[in-house]
Amino acid sequence: MDPTLPPRVTPTGATVGHPLLVALVVTVATTVASRGLPADWQALGVAAIFLGAAYVLVVRADDTSEIRHYGLSLGGLVEPEPLEMRRLILAGAQGLAWTGVLAVVIFPGFWLGFVWWWEPSGSFDWGLPPEVGSQVLGQLLVIALPEEFFYRGYLQTALDDALPPRRRWLEASVGWAIPLSSAAFALGHVATEPTPNRLAVFFPSLVFGWLRARTGGVGAPLAFHAACNLFAAFLIHGYGLDR
Repeated sequence: MDPTLPPRVTPTGATVGHPLLVALVVTVATTVASRGLPADWQALGVAAIFLGAAYVLVVRADDTSEIRHYGLSLGGLVEPEPLEMRRLILAGAQGLAWTGVLAVVIFPGFWLGFVWWWEPSGSFDWGLPPEVGSQVLGQLLVIALPEEFFYRGYLQTALDDALPPRRRWLEASVGWAIPLSSAAFALGHVATEPTPNRLAVFFPSLVFGWLRARTGGVGAPLAFHAACNLFAAFLIHGYGLDR
């Protein structure tokens, strides 16, 4: 919380039911968009729904303390206050630093699990996927940003308000909000792409949720979310599973 702002008072009577109902409505809307829109517009349609929900529920009021409470500041980009470049740069550096550390810790194990699960027959090609620049922008702006704004920004925070975290784990206050929002995240992925494999996103979502709790915002989970998707695409291309 910025020391220049008065502490935000959590509304009394915050309930679990309301944010979960919102998540259900958003899941239905994104499912309809992913199946009803033309293929070239599906990802943008789903992104617009997530961002629209976060805007209506949090950002629209232009309340700086509310935006910061939900972790949606992005170094001041989303706030109505004048932008401070130093704060923006520090926020970006924090997100990149957390992404680098977690990539070193998690990606080697993920690679082993990927090989065990998919059992690729060929050797690994270290070449980058085609149009890698477009993929990076797409994963950051169309996939990770909208999903993190809704699931880690709005939903996890609203659930934390209703079920305040009571434990500290690796310097983060954690509670039921992280597994509940991760379950909603996984179910949302299965609804838009009905295959049991999509439930696996529950596990990286726990890491995104911990990052949200540890850093106080969605910037670091946004960056790491995009990095995870890009690393998966790198492995898929390297083993020729996209051909």
